[in-house]
Amino acid sequence: RGLDLAGRPSVENHALTMAAVACMRLAVRSEAKTLKRSAACTVPSPTTRTAPRFAARRTCVMSSVTEVATETQLKQLSDWTTICVDTGDITAIPNVPHCTDATTNPLFVSQAAFNNDETYVGFVQEAVEYAKSRAEGDEAIALAIDRLSVNLGKHILTLVPGVVSTEVDPRLSFNTEESLKRAKRIIQVSLAGLFRALSCRALESSSLTICPQMYEDEGIPARERVLIKLAGTWEGIKAAEQLEKEGIHTNITLMFSFAQAVASAQAGAFLISPFVGRILDYYKRTTGTEAYSMLEDPGVVYVSRIYRYYKKYGHGTVVMPASWRNIDELRGLAGVDRATVAPQFLLDLEDVQEPMNRILEPVKAAEECQDSEYPQLTQDQFLYMHNQDACAVELLSAGIRAFCSDTDKLEEVLKAHPAWN
Repeated sequence: RGLDLAGRPSVENHALTMAAVACMRLAVRSEAKTLKRSAACTVPSPTTRTAPRFAARRTCVMSSVTEVATETQLKQLSDWTTICVDTGDITAIPNVPHCTDATTNPLFVSQAAFNNDETYVGFVQEAVEYAKSRAEGDEAIALAIDRLSVNLGKHILTLVPGVVSTEVDPRLSFNTEESLKRAKRIIQVSLAGLFRALSCRALESSSLTICPQMYEDEGIPARERVLIKLAGTWEGIKAAEQLEKEGIHTNITLMFSFAQAVASAQAGAFLISPFVGRILDYYKRTTGTEAYSMLEDPGVVYVSRIYRYYKKYGHGTVVMPASWRNIDELRGLAGVDRATVAPQFLLDLEDVQEPMNRILEPVKAAEECQDSEYPQLTQDQFLYMHNQDACAVELLSAGIRAFCSDTDKLEEVLKAHPAWN
C-alpha cells in the first residue's frame, strides 16, 4: 500500500498506489453488482445527503435487521457516523462512497509538491507565483506553503459536500501567536476590505500581519467549510480557543492523552482527532502484545473514553478519530461522531455486506462514563496530566517531528522552484 516504516504513505508511491487501489475496488464492485443483478438481488443505492456543515452529530433511525443486512458496512457506518476521507490524493476521493468531509495534513501537502501530475504541478506553480507577487524571503516561502495547502483544500472541496481540514505549519506548534496569524491568513479575517484597497505586498501592523486572502478570496465560505488544524499542544489549544471565539472552527490533531481531550473541550474546539492506530502501535511495541480484541484495542478504549466523557458532561466538541490500522477499529468505534479514514479502509468496509453493530450511542455512552468532570485546567495542570501518560508524551513529540520533517521537505521543494527566478 505504499507505506513507509512509520506507517505513513511514502511520497513517491502514494498517488500511484491509491489510484491503483481505487481502480481495483471499482472493478470488483462493478462485477459484484453485475452478479447481483443476474441473481435478481436488489441492493439499496447510497442515499444522497446534504452536507452537515458544522452539525456536531447526526441521529439516524436504524433500519430493520433485514434491510441492514443488505447494506454495506460502510453505508451502515455512515448512518451513524459522518465519514471523512483522509487523503491528499484527489483521484481517490470520488471513488469512495458515503463520504461527506475530507482532511489534509503536511504529509499530503508535501506529496502534492512532489507529484508530477499536471493538476498538482499547477497547484505548486500557482502557489509560488502567488507568494512571489506578495512577499519576499522567508515570508514568501511561508506564504507559498499556506497557498499550496489552500489550493489542495480548495480542489478537495469540489469533491466533497462538507468540510475540509487545513493544517497550520506544524513548526509553530509551540507558538500561539504565530499559529493565530497563519490560521487567519489561511481563512482571511477582518481587514480584508482594507487589503483590497492597498497594494498586494503584506503590510505590518502592531499586532497583526495584513495577509493576502486565501479561501475567502476564492469565494469559499471558509467559516462554514474549512477547519483549521492545530497540534494538541497547550499553545495549539489556546490558539484554537481564540479562533473559535472569532468564528473560525478548529480541528485539534495529534491527540493522544485524556488531558488533551479535556483541555480541547474546555477551549471550545469544534473537533478533535485522536489517533487510534498510533496508540495501538505503541502498546503492541511496549507490552509485547501482538493482538487485541476489537473492544480492547488501546486506541479504541481511549476514543471511547473521550466520547463518553463528552456526552456525559455536555461538551459539544466533535470526536473524529483518525490513524487506523484495521477495519475492526472502525467497527469498534461505530457510532462515534465522525471518522476520518484512508480510502483503502473505507473501500474494505464497502466490500462487506454483513450487519454491523452500533457501539457508541450518546445516551448510553453518558451513562457508561466513569470519569468525574475536570475543573478548568491551567497550563501547569494540563502539562502535568499529559506528562503522566508516557504513550501520549512520546507520540505527540514524534507526531510533531514527523509533520515538521514533511514541511521542511516541502519548503526545500518550493525554494528550488524555477518560478522564483
